[in-house]
Amino acid sequence: MKLFKQVLIIALISFIGEMMHRFLPFPVPSSIYGLLLMLLLLMTKVIKLESVDYVGKVLIKYMPIMFVPAGVGLVTAWDRLYPILIPVAVITFVSTIIVMVVSGKFTEKLIK
Repeated sequence: MKLFKQVLIIALISFIGEMMHRFLPFPVPSSIYGLLLMLLLLMTKVIKLESVDYVGKVLIKYMPIMFVPAGVGLVTAWDRLYPILIPVAVITFVSTIIVMVVSGKFTEKLIK
């Protein structure tokens, strides 16, 4: 019953995030709404961490499996990706560095 309750809480918050995405006029994905809502509920202690802890750990454990379809999709589109592989790799690398630097600086300022 504990497992069912945890799955239900996470699914309900995900559903609310989906509804927020549909009804709010902002270009924000439903998953982001759901994550922010979960963060808010956990920070305000409306939901206790123990209420979603086990299922959250299980989902994180199996998260890499969710990336397999994306990898397969890249393999099937290889003939279109190959000619632009270098620019895509450079853009990915540079944007990753920018995100890391900005996140680090923001976190430093937040901690001070």
